[in-house]
Parts: sequence; structure tokens; C-alpha cells
Amino acid sequence: MIVLRVRVTPRAGRDALAGWQDGVLRVRLAAVPVDGKANAALVRFLAKLLGVTPRDVQLLSGETAREKRLTISGISADDARRRLDAPPDWHPR
Repeated sequence: MIVLRVRVTPRAGRDALAGWQDGVLRVRLAAVPVDGKANAALVRFLAKLLGVTPRDVQLLSGETAREKRLTISGISADDARRRLDAPPDWHPR
């Protein structure tokens, strides 16, 4: 299981990775942060990107914040690093 820190920017033009900053993955989402729509979009986006099912991506904290912590199962740390274009010093917990 991988723990991933993500900073979300909602209301973007499209869903996309925006790079890494201080060990936090930055993600832009087209969804609005209303009624959990951005959280659901984040789970779907990361699941598709990582090749896992949405139920393998769980929100741990940050439900109403821009910075969130998620757990991801069903993928190795090396595969996640490659698919997320993570920096070499990124260490998933």
C-alpha cells in the first residue's frame, strides 16, 4: 500500500498532473469542489493513471482541503513512481 500526498487545484480546464513540489503531487481537476465532486474526480483520475480500480484509491484525510492524503493499493511503489513521473527522492510511505 502506498500513501500519496496530493495538492488539488479544482476548476481547471482539464484533469492533468501538474508536477511535484516538496514531495507533494500537484493535480489539476476540471471538477468543482462541491458535494465531493472534486474528491471523486481525483480518485477516478489517479485510478486510471495508475491502472488500478477506483476502490483501490482511498482518501485518508483532507476531504475539504486542497492538500489530501490517499492510500493506493494494487500497485508497487516502483510502478507508481514511473506512472506518476515521481522524482527520485520520492518515497511513498
